Amino acid sequence: MAKNLQAIRGMNDYLPADTALWQRIEGTLKRVLGTYGFSEIRMPIVEQTPLFKRAIGEVTDVVEKEMYSFEDRNGESLTLRPEGTAGCVRAGIEHGLLYNQEQRLWYIGPMFRYERPQKGRYRQFNQLGVEVFGLQGPDIDAELIMMTARWWRELGIAEHVSLELNSIGSLDARKNYRDALVAFLEQHIEKLDEDSKRRMYTNPLRVLDSKSPEVQELLNGAPALADYLDDESREHFAGLCELLSLAGIPYTVNQRLVRGLDYYNRTVFEWVTTSLGAQGTVCGGGRYDGLVEQLGGRATPAVGFAMGLERLVLLVQAVNPDFKAPATVDAYVISSGTGTQGAAMQLAETLRDALPELKVMTNYGGGNFKKQFARADKWGARIALVLGEDEVAAQQVVIKNLQSGEQETLAQSELAVRLASMLG
Repeated sequence: MAKNLQAIRGMNDYLPADTALWQRIEGTLKRVLGTYGFSEIRMPIVEQTPLFKRAIGEVTDVVEKEMYSFEDRNGESLTLRPEGTAGCVRAGIEHGLLYNQEQRLWYIGPMFRYERPQKGRYRQFNQLGVEVFGLQGPDIDAELIMMTARWWRELGIAEHVSLELNSIGSLDARKNYRDALVAFLEQHIEKLDEDSKRRMYTNPLRVLDSKSPEVQELLNGAPALADYLDDESREHFAGLCELLSLAGIPYTVNQRLVRGLDYYNRTVFEWVTTSLGAQGTVCGGGRYDGLVEQLGGRATPAVGFAMGLERLVLLVQAVNPDFKAPATVDAYVISSGTGTQGAAMQLAETLRDALPELKVMTNYGGGNFKKQFARADKWGARIALVLGEDEVAAQQVVIKNLQSGEQETLAQSELAVRLASMLG
């Protein structure tokens, strides 16, 4: 017997009951992005493998263990994108969007990482990313964070997320700190877990965000990254903190926050929550002023962030059950009798012309009035529009409010105005 075909582990289907809520959340995010002057960019899902190795860093977990890479028929190594920033920078360089100009871009779509699937973390996951090029002051860092705070307010989750900030300084400052941190870790290697031992020489700053309580306790005596910052990075971070305070956005400085990708410098930040168990990061990002030049463009300051949408949807569902998907149907057209089916279809088309935002569904497959009203309820319709032979002959329609039970009869020519009033 043939094995049943199923989705790949960690790559999920999203059914109509799910996607309606996703669309409302995504609509909120996109609308706010528009109010800040951002434009959408769409990049390929597959890129050349060296792009991610050069951008993310060959000794990061993403490149070492998590990328879906393969050879195409020409023997070229390609990779399903594990994140969006590298592809966005590549597109900006290739199409001349970045040098000596300001760009505010956003993108949305699937990313791919091979890791152990768990709640809110999947092998194919959806991400919304935001990137700004050409601005180097702390003011744009602050505005990005202010925009995310607006998202949380509009989604009703502001009380369930908190902001953590840090500055990881310039590349030179981070190199000096790296040397001091490695020297400290070497003195206490017996207290490190295997993961920290592996990272100690390849990517030692990642030891700072180790999940091991024993390692975190050991790090209380480690050199502090803040003591190694260059003056420009200190000034930049102080300016960011001042702007956030003026905006009334609370934050915590977390000196062990470093982010997992090599391209970050200066500002890094995360919005975290305690409402989703172990998967606490909702959104994270920072500055990456050297990445454009690193990938072959001219030196361009840049800052951005990304957010996993699965985790955001889970958080909205967990803490704001009132944020629901809109009804699938506003008005359901019911008909019975000779010549009424065609009249019902014409009435629905007329309403779509008059009220483009109205969600209208026409009953098909016949059935008595009781069955048709049951179908209207199944689709969550708020209004039933009823046509019998008498209504068709008189060019009238019966409107029934399925929530209150009230009904009225009026001319079809008056229907659009009445529905607009009833449904707001």
